[in-house]
Amino acid sequence: MLGIPRRYSHFVFGIIQSGLTSLVAAGIASFPAASAMSFLEHWMASWLIAWAVMLPIVLLAAPVIRAFALRLTREERAP
Repeated sequence: MLGIPRRYSHFVFGIIQSGLTSLVAAGIASFPAASAMSFLEHWMASWLIAWAVMLPIVLLAAPVIRAFALRLTREERAP
């Protein structure tokens, strides 16, 4: 693997998660394209814009969402 220190794992998670999410969303938004070639061009351009926007949002929102999820849940106790 790359050997990135574990303390940066939330950044790695954010990069992967925002990239995948924006890739799927851009693909869905580009689906009505007339031809396969215009679809690919539109999809890639849309994805790059969406990823550039989503990456900082995910990196800032993930800790807040994680804390909120922890407040909504509880530890399971051993039987």
